[in-house]
Amino acid sequence: MDAAVSLAVAEDEAALATPFVKCLVRLIRAQDSYGSWEGKPDAELLGDFIVTKQQLRAIPIIGDPDPDVLWRLNMFYAAVGLTIEERSGLMASPMMEMSHEGFGRVVLTSGRLVVLSKTLRDVHRFGFETLWKLAAAGTKLAGDATAALETYPEVARA
Repeated sequence: MDAAVSLAVAEDEAALATPFVKCLVRLIRAQDSYGSWEGKPDAELLGDFIVTKQQLRAIPIIGDPDPDVLWRLNMFYAAVGLTIEERSGLMASPMMEMSHEGFGRVVLTSGRLVVLSKTLRDVHRFGFETLWKLAAAGTKLAGDATAALETYPEVARA
């Protein structure tokens, strides 16, 4: 059991060191206008992004997303956009359309190029099983979008 715990801790530390997670943490800390999160560890700030299998089972399949979940969703895709900008030097702006039932779409554009288009569903259940899965998901989205920018640089700069 100790080996499993130490592996999970090592994965969390590796996840916290990824550029995407660092960017997400910076965004969250920038939203702290009253200093409530000052001094809190990064892993604690990201705690609400983690939804274990047990917690997921407790959330109904159909439900309306609350404002906190929508805020986390916005922070996640804003961090994807900023990570793309850090990698490519080109701004990638997220636009999100969401119904009150938790279905919608997120699009990230750079210039005239759509670098990410994703359908969102069951947003009230938004979260990741571990910090590592959060880091992997954000890193993959940013990497795919950066690849699109590298493939069509003239469209992105238009």
